[in-house]
Amino acid sequence: MDKLVIRGGEPLLGTVRVSGAKNAALPCMAAALLTDEPVILENIPQVRDIETTRKLLAAMGAEVELGYGRAHHRTTIHAKNLATPEASYELVKTMRASTLVLGPLVARCGRARVSLPGGCAIGQRPIDLHIKGLERLGAKITQEHGYVEAKANRLRGAEILFDKITVTGTEDLLMAATLAEGETVLQNAACEPEVADLAALLNNMGAKIQGAGTPTIRVKGVSKLKGAKHRIIPDRIEAGTFLIAGALTGGDLNIANCDPAHLTAILAKLKQTGVKTKPSKDSVRVMGDNPFSASDLVTEEYPGFPTDMQAQFMALATQAEGTSIITENIFENRFMHAQELVRMGANIRIEGRRAVVTGKTPLSAAAVLASDLRASASLVLAALVADGETIIDRVYHIDRGYEKIEEKLKAVGAQIKRIGNMLP
Repeated sequence: MDKLVIRGGEPLLGTVRVSGAKNAALPCMAAALLTDEPVILENIPQVRDIETTRKLLAAMGAEVELGYGRAHHRTTIHAKNLATPEASYELVKTMRASTLVLGPLVARCGRARVSLPGGCAIGQRPIDLHIKGLERLGAKITQEHGYVEAKANRLRGAEILFDKITVTGTEDLLMAATLAEGETVLQNAACEPEVADLAALLNNMGAKIQGAGTPTIRVKGVSKLKGAKHRIIPDRIEAGTFLIAGALTGGDLNIANCDPAHLTAILAKLKQTGVKTKPSKDSVRVMGDNPFSASDLVTEEYPGFPTDMQAQFMALATQAEGTSIITENIFENRFMHAQELVRMGANIRIEGRRAVVTGKTPLSAAAVLASDLRASASLVLAALVADGETIIDRVYHIDRGYEKIEEKLKAVGAQIKRIGNMLP
């Protein structure tokens, strides 16, 4: 099993390029199931979740070509024949976003069989809102032996009010509604940039969608979608992670190939702590040459502060002067990284959904264990400023969502290396 070995104390200097957004690429890959024509996606990140989705689509009968390097991180998906509209447990259990194929499959094929995702390290992520929405669109749903089965000759448009904001639920039903008869209105929809990016692809494919990126999305169903070419948006969470890396290490780092408009809440929070940033059209410069202070944080749905940046901010808070109170409102079990940070010398107290972080405390190297994707990132950040050599185990978690993070960090001055079985 791979490990990352990091010796702290080096400021990060130079330019680091952000990859395409994993959380935008995954629903866009699922959207290719809606047409029998090729869909070409560019700026695809080279991460484990993309490979898992490739296997999932291929198992259904789709032809999926992945190309990196000179191919500009491009994938071509041709779902001409879907012999098996099913997502097995063996694949879904490794990536909960696999359930995004439910809506497209029933819309295109009239039936779908998708495994329930099972447990999740950071908390419950049930798909009941997906199921309720599909039932509103006319699908007949049964659940047995750990699978959801959906059937419909053709879905019918409906008004759907989400009980709570759900990103994958919004994306799943948005895709299903494109081929439904009549108009569908999604109320209390997720406003994340990844939802708007998916809608942009779907409209390029011939869908009629208005309001994506707002709480109300209107979809006029069409009988058929065509192929399209689409470029995935930059990964705002990767960009935010590198912003904190630059600040923590006292570096001068330019985060290139990002969209500052997607980073508003992150940049505002960094400003509150005293971290200096300078956004431009498609990059942000972070200058960590001054002390920063504590700031409270509450995670919220977009455009609020993202839960996927909470762990990284906790690493920053350990080096801020004063006490920061971090409140996690999205997932109920997303503080597992806290105890690992404490092993490195952090002063963190967990009180239910709140973490009380008192800084500034010197961090020292330790052997630590990654528990999930974003927890992995927080441990990497802490290791960059810890005294000595930190070993992070279970880094397959970070490989799910960060493309070659050790190579990117090494190129801007970090002392970091991967040991163990290298990824292909």
